[in-house]
Amino acid sequence: MNKRMIALAATVLLALTACGNESAARPDSGASLTGRTFLSTSVTENGKPRPLAANTRVRLQFTSGRISWNAGCNSSDTTVSASDGRLSLGKEITSTAMGCMGALQNQDTWIGRVLLSKPTWKLDGDKLVLSTETTTISLLDKETAEPDLALDGTKWKLTSIVSGQSASFPAGLEKVWLTLNGERVTGSTGCNEFQGVVARATGKVTFGELATTRRACAGDAATMESLVLKGLKGELTYQIDSSTLQLRSTAGGLDFTAAR
Repeated sequence: MNKRMIALAATVLLALTACGNESAARPDSGASLTGRTFLSTSVTENGKPRPLAANTRVRLQFTSGRISWNAGCNSSDTTVSASDGRLSLGKEITSTAMGCMGALQNQDTWIGRVLLSKPTWKLDGDKLVLSTETTTISLLDKETAEPDLALDGTKWKLTSIVSGQSASFPAGLEKVWLTLNGERVTGSTGCNEFQGVVARATGKVTFGELATTRRACAGDAATMESLVLKGLKGELTYQIDSSTLQLRSTAGGLDFTAAR
């Protein structure tokens, strides 16, 4: 190979190397976030830990060009751009309208403010870190942090009753539970035990008539039993998200969490 050919080969190699370096240095457009859900593991504000409301975590879900978030009460959704290492949210944000009180309401406002401030983001495998001038939120991919529990064999305790876009938390929720095993379901309305058959299809369960014990229920217990039996009637779609179970009909549904 003569000197001219060697020089040309060196020039091509340098050009290819420069192209590779430029590609490696180019900021992630956000494609690595798409299709993933992250749960917070820690939050700091002004250099100090920021405690979240009891039994809550920040949850971020990324789909193609969109972001959804929840910090323990309402869920919100909008478009998002993740270019230049920052999350830039769209102007039109849709949110549920559940009645949040006290710490949950404040937390909803806080997470919205953080996300709207165009935080920087850095993804390292399953770990995502969002940062603003004052706040850092560390999150972990949900598949690692909280794998989805099995529908069967888990004792699911009622946490809310949903009607339309609103959730209610009647007295006695903590006494209601159910467990599914194959074609059988057993549980408690908070007053009476129940059992029955359930048919299965992809993403759906269909409850047959439920047989209950005959303890007399009055007041809040009677109201709760009526709501539970109405909610566990006919065909329902179901969705499991780590340790939570949602059952939905066209009119509303029931939300459960796994008993600890």
